[in-house]
Amino acid sequence: MTDHLVAPVLGPVRHGFSTQHDPDLAAILPGAPLVRVRQVHGNRVARAEDALRRTIDADALVTDRPGLLLGIVTADCAPVLLADPDAQIVAAAHAGWRGAHGGVLENTVDAMVALGATRSAIRAAIGPTIAQPSYEVDEAFRARFDEADGRFFAHGRPGHWQFDLPAYVAHRLESAGVVAIGDLQEDTYAQPARFHSYRRATHRGDQTEGRQLSVIGLGSEA
Repeated sequence: MTDHLVAPVLGPVRHGFSTQHDPDLAAILPGAPLVRVRQVHGNRVARAEDALRRTIDADALVTDRPGLLLGIVTADCAPVLLADPDAQIVAAAHAGWRGAHGGVLENTVDAMVALGATRSAIRAAIGPTIAQPSYEVDEAFRARFDEADGRFFAHGRPGHWQFDLPAYVAHRLESAGVVAIGDLQEDTYAQPARFHSYRRATHRGDQTEGRQLSVIGLGSEA
């Protein structure tokens, strides 16, 4: 069985966000190899052409080359797919709180611009990720963020907060100059029949290996 979600903000750009089921990559971009990096919760961006040849530690991929599917995996972190349809440049980023806080999204946008993208023309889609009602954090976590980031935290039980990761990701994209941002508003934690969630699996004592795959690529017809 195959199943994947699409984001209206990306229009006709070839892409998909998986659920628990593996996506049909051939239906998204026929004949395209899947290009991945070894994700490390950092802020490095790799060229897909380089990652196709060797294993690279990074958390985002960018390309202007048709016929490649850029893929990142997540299980509560935010998968972010980006495209400048006119310049024909795409990117995929893994944005957990560490990566987003560390600048992975700004670095991804900068890498797209370096290839010829126009910052204001870039479109970004935030895929299934853990939502604020499901994301409890402690005081030490809150202390990692500036006071200006207080709007992304809601008071929870004593000594705890509820962190809004997708809103924080959107904020970092906006700070990088991205105007068109779409959020699928799919909470991975709250939908056990639909999505893998690392945090939910940890809380339940279940296996934590499950991941969603998110992909984007350029068709040769562009």
